[in-house]
Order: sequence, then structure tokens, then C-alpha cells
Amino acid sequence: MKSQWNETQAAKIATDDLAACAYATSLLNGEGHLLTHQGFCTVSVKTIAADFFGRDLEVININRPDADFGKLESTDFDELRLAESKMLAGFDSLTDLELANQLRNQHTKQTSSTPSVNAVLHASIPAKFVIQSHADPVIALTNNLKGEAIIAEVYPDCLVLPFTAPRSQLSKQLNAALQKNEISKLKGIIIHHLGLLTFADSSRDAYENHCELVSRARDYIATKASEKIPFTANTSELTAGARPDLLQLATIRKAVSTVAGHAQLAQIDATPATLTYAKRKDIAELSARGPMVQEHAAHTNGRPAVVEFQKTGEGEGATETLTGLDSFVEHSDDTATNPGAAPRVVFWKNHGVLSFGNSIKECAGVGEIARHTSWCVQTGEALGGWKPLPAKEHAVVASEQATLEQKHKPHLGKVAIVTGACGGIGRATAERLHEDGAIVIGLDINPKITENLNSVGLIGKVCDLTNEEAIQKEVEEAVFQFGGLDIVVLNAGIFKSGETIDQLDETWDRTMAINLTASQRFLKHTIPYLKQGIDASVIVIGSRNYPAPGAGAAAYSVSKAGITQLARVAALELCKSKVRVNVLHPDAVFDTELWTQEALEKSAKRYNMTVEQYKTKNLLAREVRSSDVARLVSTVASDVFCATTGAQIPVDGGSDRVI
Repeated sequence: MKSQWNETQAAKIATDDLAACAYATSLLNGEGHLLTHQGFCTVSVKTIAADFFGRDLEVININRPDADFGKLESTDFDELRLAESKMLAGFDSLTDLELANQLRNQHTKQTSSTPSVNAVLHASIPAKFVIQSHADPVIALTNNLKGEAIIAEVYPDCLVLPFTAPRSQLSKQLNAALQKNEISKLKGIIIHHLGLLTFADSSRDAYENHCELVSRARDYIATKASEKIPFTANTSELTAGARPDLLQLATIRKAVSTVAGHAQLAQIDATPATLTYAKRKDIAELSARGPMVQEHAAHTNGRPAVVEFQKTGEGEGATETLTGLDSFVEHSDDTATNPGAAPRVVFWKNHGVLSFGNSIKECAGVGEIARHTSWCVQTGEALGGWKPLPAKEHAVVASEQATLEQKHKPHLGKVAIVTGACGGIGRATAERLHEDGAIVIGLDINPKITENLNSVGLIGKVCDLTNEEAIQKEVEEAVFQFGGLDIVVLNAGIFKSGETIDQLDETWDRTMAINLTASQRFLKHTIPYLKQGIDASVIVIGSRNYPAPGAGAAAYSVSKAGITQLARVAALELCKSKVRVNVLHPDAVFDTELWTQEALEKSAKRYNMTVEQYKTKNLLAREVRSSDVARLVSTVASDVFCATTGAQIPVDGGSDRVI
């Protein structure tokens, strides 16, 4: 692990200690074996600040636990009173949650952030800069049956300590050890089952000491390990040709979500380290031993589950049943989880690892933990035997973290697809579902869809819905990326008026193809996954033209009547699978690209009205907007309407023609 320090770049921030600390961390972030995207590591720098009265105050600046190490900035640090933070190390009876609460009181600035409990460790070290990591090569050595002997051989110039919990007790132990050792003669500190700390009065020295000590571990592994486990820092190598059975993937996600009590996203990783691990015959026994480090337990719900599909019967009567999850639930009270808690990490035998979470960010963090753990476990076994902390050592952290869990949005953890999502009702619906927690894929033939829906978890994709292969591809891609499908909104459609029945030709065929046939094809390819969805729901966007058609709109009116009947039949067919199907009938929604000011004025003139009068020509005398329809779509898709299927709901401000 060679130093990547660039003195020219560092010189630009030489007078900014926080920036120098962040720069050193950014260099470490480029090392795949060192940091996950959320770090699970801690860096700090001790500086002098001014208190309210302008007096000098010694402080320790420590990165926030949720900071992204790939983009760490000066604003990602908590500023704590140094003296008081050091004093907390003397209270070895404090639990980690109590310690976190006390550290929160040491903030010098008003903030809601909860500092890392590692602050007491860093405060105890008499050096300006401290870098702490759970470097995989180091953890592979400490979490080993031969760990004590290996560490003594590799790190004779380091202070080596056993891990103790809680963190206040570990800090007291560190304080006592530092009083017996001259810190200038120490290259670093190794804490078994926790990792590596390096320190210096310059960020460069702290960083380069870290590089050197991690390199020693890598060199030892290269020469001593009986097998070499490949490590890949991302999932980009998983190609379409390597995709698993997507229905089985959706089945696993549904089972885990059911145990969790709410929808969870699932993302698969089949990169070398995880795939090799998932193919091991002893994976169930290895994975049950415990996580890499204590901090991981709260993010993974303790030990992972190991599942597979077992085939029973022959021929047409053969069935495949998911096994392994029941075993996890039965033993969950022996792990760091609460009884019955769902796993966040699931090893799918011979396929890879699934990471579960409420959001893409959570899944990414859990997935990185799983990938790093997979490499460490296998490397540890190759060095003589993987030996992490026993599960009981992790129980306090995980159970206390559970008390901080945030309240769920109605669609958190769900996956939705909205057709015709480039503008109008479709775009508003996609944005609303995303606001309410769902991952949303919006499809439209308009290329602007990729610009209009372009944020994390709100994805616009170009798709010709009259092309069945394109439909299948996008549905399968959504399931592959996020584990399943829970909400489908059939909104795509075209409207051309002014042609009487005897004039209809191309307009009829095109309207039926887009408004009706494409919707049937879309249902065809989504129904298998909706049956494995969580509180699965199909929302069909109909029209007032179904109950109250208008002259010159035969193609549109008939297509909306057809899709309404399709929805009614779908409600009858899918009820046994608990998939709800409902129809919304909007009318006179004018805040779309189709309704230009010129078009509105022309239509209003036909009724001898102003534009504002025309927009509100309904019984409630109010304008119906795309956002009104979108809010109702999200509500109908939520558990508020859990007892409703086959319904038709007008969103038109009240129409005397319909009523």
C-alpha cells in the first residue's frame, strides 16, 4: 500500500487542519481493502477554537459516523470539548448509548448530530491527528485463532490491546497502557477485533504510518495464506449474463420483508469475494461466528442468514421451496438482533450475497460490509482460522441502535414503476411515490425522461411501451437492481380528438396499441413479480371519458373503457395473491405540456369562458392538478387502502355527467 500523498495538493490546505484531515482520509478511501463508502472508520484532529467569550478552547474534531468518506469535507466533523471528552474515558461503566449521549453534550456548536463513541479513544491519544480504520488485512490477522502470535510478529513496534466493551472501558484500558509506553516510540495501536489506529502531529505522518502498517498485513497474507481470495471494491463486474433467477430473488426479498414487517430493498452482489464465499460448503457455520467488528452488528442485525431453494417432487409437480430463513428467525434471540428481527445480509448459496435496507444508501452500506466480511473470513480461514468476537459482545450495540430507528415513510423499501412518466400526471406520480419513500423507475418514449427523473432512487428510462421486449427488459432490470416490484402505475397514453368514428383509421390503431395493448403487455410481465411484492398494488389511470365519453373521442374513450375493464378483471384474478388493482379517473388536468396557453384559450372560448373559469368548470369549482392525482395514487397504493381492490375513483372536482 504505497503512499499517494501529493505535497502540491496538500500545500493548498496546509493551514486548514480539517481539510488536511479530510485529504488524508480521501487517499485512504481509494484503497478497496480499507474503507467502505460510509467509512465505519474514524478520523480526528485536535485544534484550538474560541468559546462564546472569545477564550481559547481545546477541541477535538471528529468525523460524523454517517459521513461519506469518499466526499468528506470540513463540515462533516463534530467539534467537541477535548478535556471533557478525555474525562469520559474514566467512566468505564457507561454503555455505548450513554457515552454517545454524554458526548453529545460536549458539542461546542448547536447540532443534532450524535458523535462517534470512538471520540473518547481519540481524545486519549496525545497526538494532533488520529486515523482509525477496520482495515481488512489487519482484521484478518486480529480475528484469528493465531491472532496474538501473528500480531506480535507483524507489529513489534505497536501497542497491542485486547478488545473490551463498552467503548468507555476500552478507552480506560488505552489510557492505562499509554501511561506505560512512550508514544513517540509507537508506530500505531492495534486493537484486536477492532482494527488499527495511527497518530502524529501531521496528517501526512498519520496517513503514511497507516499505509505502512496495512502494507505489513498485506505482505504477511501474501506469503502465509494457503489460498488467495480475490477482492473487488464494487459490483460492476456482475453482468446481465450472470443474473440469477429473478423470481427466486423476489421470493427471498418478500420473505425477508415479511419477517421485518415492512418492505425492504434487496441488492445482489456476486463479485469474486462474495461469490466464492457463497459457494463454500461451510458458509452457514462460518457466517454464524460473528461480524468483523462491533460497529457492523447494528447495520447487519448480527449474523447473516444463509438461504437456498430446495427442489421437491418430479416433473410438472416439482416445487422449489426457500429454506434457511426459518433457521435465522429461530436463533435470532441468540444474536445481536431483537427476537424475530430480519437479517440485513443474506447469503444465497452459490449465487452471492443480498444486502437489505430501506434505501439504496442503506443497501450499499450493508453490501460493502458483507463484501469486506466475505474477504476477511476466507482470508482468516486461510491463515489458520477465523475467530471474531462472539455474538454476545455485539448485543449491546445492536439493541441500543434499534431504539434510534426512524419512522418509515409509507412506501419506504418499496419498488415502483410508472409508465408515461416524462410529464404531467406520470411525472408528478413518480415524484410523489419517491417522496413517500419508494424507489421509482419512470418509463417514457420521450428522451427527456432521463433528465426529468434523474436522482438517487428516482430513475427515468426511455422505453417504447409498444415493444414487448423493451417492456420485459426494463421490468427485469428493475427487479434485478432492487430485488422485486411492489407498485405499478399504468399511466401511459395518448389522446387525439376531433375525429368521428367514420374518420378513424391510424388514430384508432395507435391509440389502442399505446393505451390498451401496451398496458396488458406490461401487466403480463409484472404480475409474476407483483405476486411476490410487499402490499402490492396496481393503479390504472383511466379517464372521465370512460363513464362519460365525448363525441370526437371514440378511440380514446374506448381505450379507457378497455383498460378499466382490464383492471376489473385483474382485480378478480390477482386477489388470491393479495395484489390490489384500482382505477383512478381524472378529468381536466391542465398543468401538462399538452395544454399550452394557446390551447387553453381556444378551449375556453368554445365555452364562452375565461381560462380560469374553464380550469374550474366542475362541481367543486376548483382546478384539478397533476399533484392531486399523484397524491391519491400514492395513498391508494399505501396500506390506507389495504382493504380496497377493484375500485374506481374519480379525480375530477365533481362531474354532473358522471354523477
